[in-house]
Amino acid sequence: MWRMISLHFNKYPRQRILAQKFLEYGLRTHNQKIYCGVIELADAKISRAFRVDRRIIAETINTITKNEELHRVFSQLQPTCHLKEVAPLMKWGVIEIIPVDARTPGILAQVSTLVADAGISVRQAIVDDFELSEEPRLVIIAEKQIPGRLIPKIKQVEGVKAVVIS
Repeated sequence: MWRMISLHFNKYPRQRILAQKFLEYGLRTHNQKIYCGVIELADAKISRAFRVDRRIIAETINTITKNEELHRVFSQLQPTCHLKEVAPLMKWGVIEIIPVDARTPGILAQVSTLVADAGISVRQAIVDDFELSEEPRLVIIAEKQIPGRLIPKIKQVEGVKAVVIS
């Protein structure tokens, strides 16, 4: 997906960086504005957060709006609640998988099966897109702490480079 999108921004490297941030945070465009869910975001706040000139925001929105393919994608984005940081407060388990190659199919399926076979329910699973993230990871939030006996089994899953439990 990102390769297709980035082609439209080849001539505009700052817009490409901003478009990547829109994707990363699930920020959508609508009527020449940027939204996080239903909340309209101020251009000044976006420019400070992403360290870009406010004009780049308007130019990026124009590029997106003028292109039907881009508009279809960026008008449908939604933010996602990521529970990783609150999981310890809720006494939930967190498994972070660092893959050898994030394109390897089946890592999520195999790890979640191991967790389920241990009688633990998965509350959330988030996989970083390998085209958007420099170091993509799989984060699984489980209903309770992950028992130490599962770690060697998870490490044996094809494509798993490292496992971080918190």
